[in-house]
Amino acid sequence: MSLWNCCTLYCWGKSRTKSRSFRIPFLFRLASKMPTKKSKTRKLRGHVSHGHGRVGKHRKHPGGRGNAGGMHHHRINFDKYHPGYFGKAHRRHTSHCPTINLDKLWTLVSEQTRINYSKKPDGPAPIIDAVRAGYYKVLGKGKLPKQPVIVKAKFFSRQAEKKIKAVGGACVLMA
Repeated sequence: MSLWNCCTLYCWGKSRTKSRSFRIPFLFRLASKMPTKKSKTRKLRGHVSHGHGRVGKHRKHPGGRGNAGGMHHHRINFDKYHPGYFGKAHRRHTSHCPTINLDKLWTLVSEQTRINYSKKPDGPAPIIDAVRAGYYKVLGKGKLPKQPVIVKAKFFSRQAEKKIKAVGGACVLMA
């Protein structure tokens, strides 16, 4: 292929006749190719409303203002980009108060701890923190071993308090 290639330019003048061929270098023709895809703006030149209609004229809020239509015509967008936007979350249980009975109280500490403290009757009493274990109230069902113990909880029933003090223990209220 030669560098010089023949290219016919048609130009309609006043006389309405075609012009003749010109010789243009082939390399120049490669560089001046037209774009492969017209942009939307170029496509809509000459179309009066430019795709926005004659009545609304590309104004106001055709989809609604702000987050309007999140459950309706904008649902796909909300579900895709903002999952969980709609609906209610569970409420806090205001009177949530897990309980534990006296007969299960010693299960909150290891058996080895209980044995170690029982060997020293004059030594310090073991501390059982019911709140740390997830229990707020201590109830009075069951029997305690004859060993002093300090129990920490938010609430104590009357019977539980009586039984803990009967074995020489103490009830400590926590906030």
